[in-house]
Amino acid sequence: GVLLPTFDPLGLGTPPVVMAARVAEELGFDAAWAGDHLIGVAAVLDSLCSLAAAAAVTSRIQLGVSVIQAGLRNPAWLAKQLATIDALAPGRLRVGVGVGGEYPSEFDAAGVSLSDRGRRLDEILEVLPALLRGEPVAYDGPLLHVHVSGLRPAVSALPSISVGGRSDAAIQRAARYGDQWLTMWHDPHTIDERAHRMAAMAAELGRSAPSIGLLILVNVDDDVARARRDADAMIAGQYRMPLRVVDRWTACGPAERVAAMLQEYRDAGVNEFVLMPAARDPIGQYPRLVEVRELVDSRAAKG
Repeated sequence: GVLLPTFDPLGLGTPPVVMAARVAEELGFDAAWAGDHLIGVAAVLDSLCSLAAAAAVTSRIQLGVSVIQAGLRNPAWLAKQLATIDALAPGRLRVGVGVGGEYPSEFDAAGVSLSDRGRRLDEILEVLPALLRGEPVAYDGPLLHVHVSGLRPAVSALPSISVGGRSDAAIQRAARYGDQWLTMWHDPHTIDERAHRMAAMAAELGRSAPSIGLLILVNVDDDVARARRDADAMIAGQYRMPLRVVDRWTACGPAERVAAMLQEYRDAGVNEFVLMPAARDPIGQYPRLVEVRELVDSRAAKG
């Protein structure tokens, strides 16, 4: 899958989300994802509005949010918005959730306690399936009080849940609630080690081990120096830090070099990638990412 350009880290104006969704589907990607923030370093479009726009111009590609900060939202409204996307794109919705916390101003703006974000997300994950199915919910937890007679429309089928994060709490949450653990900025060895721990936790709960997804920043360019300059500018504009801080987890260079890095992650158990172009022209990266995809698939077929 690919991350849609909903962020504007270089101050270029409204990101071309609709065009990107069309191109991603035309190029045969499995999924198009939208990042989620209320307030960040860069201007950013709303994730669920962006996916609704993508739903209107596509017919096959899965549409996911990677990852939504569910705790910033009222759970009933969140379920309504997700069910609406499912109605517009039946069977194509993917739901990634995470606690956030990088930008405390988001929580101030939403009137939500930053320190309660993990517990609040856990409570939302308890009630979200029933809300999406349109069932009555009467829930009174330590933080949330949800009383809903039943939402319509309900989803056609429950979407898969990807739990994002790098912490031990995220792994535990994925084991309890997730169909997938979706991580970022981890090396293959760490992913392999944590995936084994997560599988053991899931087994104790009587659940199957979640699959493993990785969101990874990429810039495919035969000129390695240019790729790194572009990635550095994008990362500075979006995360307010230089490339060198996340260099070891960022794939820059020719398609063969990027594919080799992804293969290391595949060997560690990653079975889905969300490719985030770290480039001035993110849509221009999509055809180069097809090259990477074909190289990785070819290696898998041989191995």
